[in-house]
Amino acid sequence: MTDLMVAFSKNIVLLSSLTAWLTAQVLKSLTAYWRHREFRAERLTGAGGMPSSHTALVVGLASAVAFHNGVDSPLFAIAMVLAGIVMYDAAGVRRAAGKQAKVINKLVRELRVEHRINEIRLKELLGHTPLEVWAGALLGFFMAYGFDRFYSH
Repeated sequence: MTDLMVAFSKNIVLLSSLTAWLTAQVLKSLTAYWRHREFRAERLTGAGGMPSSHTALVVGLASAVAFHNGVDSPLFAIAMVLAGIVMYDAAGVRRAAGKQAKVINKLVRELRVEHRINEIRLKELLGHTPLEVWAGALLGFFMAYGFDRFYSH
């Protein structure tokens, strides 16, 4: 088990991408606190918000692979395709699902006035705005860049 932990601790690609994700989650909690003036523990693990932690993770991964293996490597191609899918999903599909949840929640509230309906509250904060995705991408890139410069040289 210790050999595995040592191997993980030396894997700059893994460390930089996970650190980008963790940093994004902390920043997301801080921006939510700044916006709502209250601490929301759900922001530490929840989807949505500024910056996109999913994007920070996959762009950090792709960037670290580029720095470590080069942009001409097959691993970089895989990481870039993965990053593209995750970013598209975050700003497109999941954002649309969040907007739909908001409309459905409003309809349920309005229908409860006239009808007996059990209130089922759907999660509205699922996706990201393009700005949140770009912020996550920049965070991921610069985290990978920092790890590459600090640990590789």
